[in-house]
Amino acid sequence: MFWKFDLHTSSHLEALLDKEDVTLSELMDEEDVLQECKAQNRRLLLFLCQDQCMQELVTMITTEPPAGVEETKRFKYPNIACELLTCDVGVINDKLGNEEPLLETLYAFLEQPSPLNPLLASFFSKTIGNLITRKTEQVLNFLRRKEGFLSLVLKHIDTSAMMDVLLRLISCVEPPPLRLETLTWLNEEKLAQRLIELIHPERDEERQSNASQTLCDIIRLSRDQANQLQEISQPDPLLTVLESQESVEQLLQNMFSGERTESCIVNGIQVLLTLLEIRRPVVDGVMDAQGFERSYTVNSSILLAIEPHLRHFHQLLLEPPKRNPMLTTLGVLDEPLGNTRLHVARLVASLLYTSSASHAVVAQELCRLNTMDLLLDLFFKYTWNNFLHLQVELCVALIGSMFFSHKLFQHCHLVQRILEAWEENDKIQSEGGMRRGYMGHLTRIANTVVHNLEKGPVHTQISSLITELPEDYRGRWETFVDQTLSETNRKNTIDLVNTYTFAVYSSCFKLMHITKLCTFKLSTCFLQANTAVFEACAKERIQPFDDDEEDIWEEKEINYATQTKSRNR
Repeated sequence: MFWKFDLHTSSHLEALLDKEDVTLSELMDEEDVLQECKAQNRRLLLFLCQDQCMQELVTMITTEPPAGVEETKRFKYPNIACELLTCDVGVINDKLGNEEPLLETLYAFLEQPSPLNPLLASFFSKTIGNLITRKTEQVLNFLRRKEGFLSLVLKHIDTSAMMDVLLRLISCVEPPPLRLETLTWLNEEKLAQRLIELIHPERDEERQSNASQTLCDIIRLSRDQANQLQEISQPDPLLTVLESQESVEQLLQNMFSGERTESCIVNGIQVLLTLLEIRRPVVDGVMDAQGFERSYTVNSSILLAIEPHLRHFHQLLLEPPKRNPMLTTLGVLDEPLGNTRLHVARLVASLLYTSSASHAVVAQELCRLNTMDLLLDLFFKYTWNNFLHLQVELCVALIGSMFFSHKLFQHCHLVQRILEAWEENDKIQSEGGMRRGYMGHLTRIANTVVHNLEKGPVHTQISSLITELPEDYRGRWETFVDQTLSETNRKNTIDLVNTYTFAVYSSCFKLMHITKLCTFKLSTCFLQANTAVFEACAKERIQPFDDDEEDIWEEKEINYATQTKSRNR
């Protein structure tokens, strides 16, 4: 019965533990050592928690293995050591978190020269992250005593595992008062300002990218925590600094100082987009620019800091960093749009939405710079770049503002552009050419104009702007709306497959498939007769369960007489 339910332990591992001279490496060669550790095998844990074994495990995850070993086996022991140290067993966590020499060995990994081995860095990050979660006070007290801790982490920020260490300190510290104390310490160490300094043209791209991603994660985590922990009256010190006008201005100065590199500008814009994240309503099926569901209030100081630099962003649309011609499936693109201009378009869409709700000066400055006119030029120039088309569509969706709608119709000639682009596409298709890639977005832009003309908040003003169009364009627009656009919308709303028809065909197909598998015929009488025989046989042979049947789990004295009686049953 014991073997039947497979309740035996790993006999080979137990045999190894019986050896007086067993080594840590021998145990780590066993396939089930991790499973036994997680199952809290008492003898195994006693062995692993010896001072010498723990020191050896920590050394494995922080020291480069010998180079002569085969690459597939080189990091075998460091990987197993990391799994053993982070398998979330209380005695291992206590031993590692309470022993200062072990923490010193772990910390010494940060003191190595750059670049760190990325795999060892991930082992270090996982181990220290587990300790921050499980032995919070002990580890935080140890790290706070190290004056250069933050400097060392930022020194190695080009290794992505170091980002995880910082985020663990921000998101995994409990309870809330201790978390606030940790955030205050990080703020006193000027973490936010030092990360912003890393987004600079003179820094390497990997360092800029990781610093930008860390800032974005800090902003999102801090806002989420603020929403969840509303009982704490004190604001998040890191978030307060990042949302301040001084920090945003410093970031923008770094982006536009010296040579304007794509890496610096794109990474800087990503931080700005994160600061501008708010929940946006769906406008005629148009999703928000970033797709976030959370609801935040954008600090006006962010917009005030961005406003003086709008002219620099506008100039980037005109003169982006140089890019080589790009070979695409449709031919050579002599001047690609580039990541810089795409991110500027995303920023403009976010600014227009945010400023229309709280700070109209930014929208007015963008209108003064004719940024929207320039974006429309790019919309029609880059026929196949749907990423850009979406951002321009989002900008046009904000037509509800009187000032902005006047700009779109009077200065950007939105209606004329829609009509001319549509007619050009029809001409190309009639000659056997390909349908333009922006036509789907152009349809939605046209529908946005029609919707605001009929039901929008400033429909009266938009109606008067349409009336002021040249007579030729006004007539063409009315015909376009009544016929072309209406027919396009009708086609777009037709279901590709009728639900009822699909269900009928699906059932028929299943029945046909089953019928094909049956290569013989069975009569109804034959089936009924066999069913009756089977039921009679089953009733005769199957006996009901006896209530006094032996319970295999019942604790009782086992003797020879009992076993003999069981066999005779």
